[in-house]
Amino acid sequence: MRTPHPRIGRAALVGSAAALLTAALSAPAAHAAPPSPAPVQDRQARLADALAHTLGDRSAGSYVDASGRLVVTVSDAASAGTVRAAGAQPRTVARSGADLDRVMAALKRDATVPGTAWAADPRTDQVVLSVDGTVSGARLAKVTKAAARLGAAVRTERVSGAFRVLTAGGDAIYTGGYRCSLGFNVKKGGAYYFLTAGHCTNLGSTWYSNSGQTSVLGTTAGSNFPGHDYGIVKYSSTPSDTTGVVDTYPGTRDITSSGTPAVGQTVYRSGSTTHVHSGTVTALNQTVNYAEGTVKGLIRTTVCAEPGDSGGSLYSGSTALGLTSGGSGDCSSGGTTFFQPVTAALSAFGASIY
Repeated sequence: MRTPHPRIGRAALVGSAAALLTAALSAPAAHAAPPSPAPVQDRQARLADALAHTLGDRSAGSYVDASGRLVVTVSDAASAGTVRAAGAQPRTVARSGADLDRVMAALKRDATVPGTAWAADPRTDQVVLSVDGTVSGARLAKVTKAAARLGAAVRTERVSGAFRVLTAGGDAIYTGGYRCSLGFNVKKGGAYYFLTAGHCTNLGSTWYSNSGQTSVLGTTAGSNFPGHDYGIVKYSSTPSDTTGVVDTYPGTRDITSSGTPAVGQTVYRSGSTTHVHSGTVTALNQTVNYAEGTVKGLIRTTVCAEPGDSGGSLYSGSTALGLTSGGSGDCSSGGTTFFQPVTAALSAFGASIY
């Protein structure tokens, strides 16, 4: 995202699950033009989020399949009826959301070592346990034993490279000897702030827009890492440009809302090192064990990222989705990247998109 005060729009959507369902199901006007793919996916994501709240443990998650349909997993016939009535495709699975939560709790107890990560995969009704290339010896034996005890409920995959936070020295927003990327601008109590990754705001208090660190942007006003990965910086003065946008290198994208993506949805990331790349959401509520500590509730994607992209914008269409946290790989060979949901950061800091 461009450092000169980009804007991501208006207040985040709030309301009950019933209200979300109603909005998601509202039919377009009879003669409306066909929607573009991004708005369609955004509506599917809102419907998936609403159904998740409605079904609770009776669902093990949802995803967008190869044909573009929203598929929602259910553990009973009544829930399947609810999903059909909402306009999505139900799929009955053997394991409920509560069952998969118990599997992940067991992994937290027995397999929490740096270099591991896990999340439920609604497409296979399993928990995927990812193990990066740094896990070996006694630590690998511990993780392997924990997975074996859980049987078919766990699918283990090896990931090349290492899960790491993506901080580096260079361009974009600076503190000390470090560089990160600005995520989204927000307002709180009438004052202007911006969001970025918490592992970035842990590094320093004063932020600059240039590598020489002579142009002050603002001061860190809140930081949470590990546990979560979000931070907020208060601008030192009211931004002269309050119509800022996500930089799409070249061009810009106006962001007007915040939301939660669906598994299978196409998303885009903008960052100061590798600019804009796209990929697919592969998991929600992801737990990652970085060397610095455990972070929970992340979005897992196939979007690539590299050091310095930390804190940058994850979005779809005009919807803000997340802040770049970390991952493995790079933008030459590909990899896995994790994002802090922006909705959690907004809630934690009592901030809103403008």
